[in-house]
Amino acid sequence: MTLWIALIATAAGCYLLKYAGLAAPRRLLDNPWLQRFALAVPIALLAALIAVQALGDGQSLNWDTARMAGVGAALLALVLRAPFLVVVVAAAGTTAALRAFGIA
Repeated sequence: MTLWIALIATAAGCYLLKYAGLAAPRRLLDNPWLQRFALAVPIALLAALIAVQALGDGQSLNWDTARMAGVGAALLALVLRAPFLVVVVAAAGTTAALRAFGIA
């Protein structure tokens, strides 16, 4: 029963948060500080997710050279303005190749 209560409470909280964004007054949304903040939050969240996936190993941090080489390949593909699919394939291919050859 506790799981259902948590699920319903989370769903209601998400709905109310979405409604709060839609019901916000226009003068609040036109605030330059809030606009800069809204642009920076997704970047920070994505960077945090990348760091956790690249360096995380259960409950600890672990430097995995193959994974970090894959992140580097993805970064290079992004700098070269490659399509998203090419970025993903470059990262996965680099990591897989290094592990297959036993380099990292």
